[in-house]
Amino acid sequence: MKKDYYEILEVSRTATKVEIKRAYRKKALQYHPDKNPGDKHAEEMFKLAAEAYEVLSDDEKRARYDRYGHAAFENAGAGGFNGGMDIEDIFRHFGDIFGGHFGGFGSFGGSTSRQVKVKGGTLRIRLSLTLEEIATGVKKKVKVKRKVKAPGTTYRTCSTCRGHGQVSQVKSTIFGRMQTVNTCPTCRGTGQVIDHKPAGSDAYGLIVKEELVEIDIPPGVTDGVQLKVSGKGNEAPGQNGINGDLLVIIQEKEHELFTREGKNIHYQLYISIPEAVLGTEKQIQTLQGKVKIKIEAGTQSGKVFRLRGKGIPSLEGYENGDMLIHVNVWVPKRLTPEQKDFFQSMMDHDNFTPEPDSHDKSFFERIKEIFS
Repeated sequence: MKKDYYEILEVSRTATKVEIKRAYRKKALQYHPDKNPGDKHAEEMFKLAAEAYEVLSDDEKRARYDRYGHAAFENAGAGGFNGGMDIEDIFRHFGDIFGGHFGGFGSFGGSTSRQVKVKGGTLRIRLSLTLEEIATGVKKKVKVKRKVKAPGTTYRTCSTCRGHGQVSQVKSTIFGRMQTVNTCPTCRGTGQVIDHKPAGSDAYGLIVKEELVEIDIPPGVTDGVQLKVSGKGNEAPGQNGINGDLLVIIQEKEHELFTREGKNIHYQLYISIPEAVLGTEKQIQTLQGKVKIKIEAGTQSGKVFRLRGKGIPSLEGYENGDMLIHVNVWVPKRLTPEQKDFFQSMMDHDNFTPEPDSHDKSFFERIKEIFS
């Protein structure tokens, strides 16, 4: 079982953002890798603290975590913490938390230095899905144009920082001589500069290449949600860079039969007057296949049937929504003379007089029953 995020940071569930930030900073300083060289436990705690802060410092993610726990982020790219973060990613995302104790990518006590890992650019695409695909989940292969290193591109050690990614400067102040460490302006902290770039590549030795990328869409996504495919964005220049990510923005196609409302779907069923009066059976198309429903004799227009579990799955992995079938009694616009005579004869008949009896539920009772 994963440890509770609040326990990791040692804060209460009602902690404010300021308290959460202060608690994370305390844990990060306690377990910082430069302060605990070679200590695997400290490194793991450093990562767990960053994971907890990633979720609890974001109002939306924190609300989902409070409601569903770790299950809220089990689907890749669903908006939770990216478990693939390494220590350098944590520094890049939360380096400002450490203040002057570690100098960003610098070191504890100035004993070591870290090169900046440059990350490639993020790419964004839109992907249209049908309700059927959303209900079951689907794998899609899409063509993506991304920047990659051109064949023959080579790099060499930066002469300014000698591959360290940082340069130091000693200044005289009223307090004495002080040393500052800054990111190398020549290589931007990577420790490398381009040595040879082939014709047709950009200043960083990159070219645009089309690639077929497979995207795993989990069931239950909604229109506008973004899924992240790690490492399928642009490549980073240099030999030690990190590929950017591909963000997939979901677009839900309009369905010809169903209307979606959260996890539930609505279907308008039209029946004739004789079918409403005498009763019938209807074969209904659902997202999972066809089912038969029985229309009782005397069914009124506006009645709603609920097919439990025939809606959209929850993105968090909980139960499916329902399918709501709305019955509409269709009234013909043109009648034959014989049909007109029949209905004319029924005009004053008691059976055709709209008088709901005491057993009929009110409109509000029916609505309450539908959504209970």
